[in-house]
Amino acid sequence: MDYDLTEEQELFKQMVREFALEEIIPRAEEMDEEGEFPYDIITKMADLGLMGLPFPEEYGGSGADMVSFVIAPEEISRADASLGITMEAHTTLGSLPIYYEGTDEQKQKWLVPLAKGEMLGAFGLTEPEAGSDAGATRTTAELDGDEWVINGTKCFITNSGTEISKVVTITAVTGMTGDKKEISNILVPHGTPGFTVAPPYRKMGWHASDTHELSFNDCRVPRENLLGTRGGGFRCFLKVLDAGRVAIAALAVGLARACLEESVKYARERVQFGRPIGKFQGVSFKCADMFMEVELAREATLKAAWLADQDRPYSREAAVAKLFASETAMRAANDAVQIHGGYGYIEDYPVCRYFRDAKILEIGEGTSEVQRIILSRSLGL
Repeated sequence: MDYDLTEEQELFKQMVREFALEEIIPRAEEMDEEGEFPYDIITKMADLGLMGLPFPEEYGGSGADMVSFVIAPEEISRADASLGITMEAHTTLGSLPIYYEGTDEQKQKWLVPLAKGEMLGAFGLTEPEAGSDAGATRTTAELDGDEWVINGTKCFITNSGTEISKVVTITAVTGMTGDKKEISNILVPHGTPGFTVAPPYRKMGWHASDTHELSFNDCRVPRENLLGTRGGGFRCFLKVLDAGRVAIAALAVGLARACLEESVKYARERVQFGRPIGKFQGVSFKCADMFMEVELAREATLKAAWLADQDRPYSREAAVAKLFASETAMRAANDAVQIHGGYGYIEDYPVCRYFRDAKILEIGEGTSEVQRIILSRSLGL
């Protein structure tokens, strides 16, 4: 098996890493403290082609393969997870449904500016009563002549309320087949009457990312805003979530790597009992375990991405990568705070932010429990 990146992939990784070091890390603490969405950095990321990596050039993208795509969120999230999730959610959740299911007209209207980073897209799946149980969707869309009339609420929607957020793809019940819900995807542009974006959430972490509740009250959109086939929404978002989980895994690897690098640095500098604390096995073994898990999480992520590039099934591998990498990030953040001792609980040290940013990785785009369900079923259990 060849684990080497191509020369082009290596150059891309170096470019993204340098960008993160120069543009993001110096601002990360300030962005976390102020909680302001970094429009200027997003613009620079768009200029580098990072907001549309996996899409063909004909649709405004960079034409990158999946392996190259997952390199980016690792490097960006090593610097700041808020920017990592902004890029990841925009590309997978916000743009992939249109790429997978959109008509050429829909792609030209929405995917091209999304891939260029001229606007942000979002995906409205989660509801107050439908999270892991996505089939419990209550939002409805009923045809009235040539318009869909939408009613319902979506929650925890990333990239849904910025000045450049322009469209959200929502799941909605468009009918019933016996006692089974017909779930479809519908494009809803921002500014549509009846579409309301609530104030931003006060979150534990990801302070510089944008997250809102969305409500639809007799919101009308044209019939042609149906994305894909009627009743095909469930199949579409499962396909989108596979790609999203691989990208979340890469984000988690970047955050875990940040925990490792800060821990090693501190363990070399902090002196107790006359020597650096890294000389004590209680600390050095934590760092060794962190390194081991980061390496394994990255390999699992790259394997899933490679399978996607070969056009082979990768749902199970995506679940493995997302589950292991997200839990690796949480363990790494916990150990990084422990290694820093009291300083790890102080906001002046980045590991405090890493700890707050890590927990959501075990929840978003399929909880750890959901990933274990997927893997159990793949074993025939």
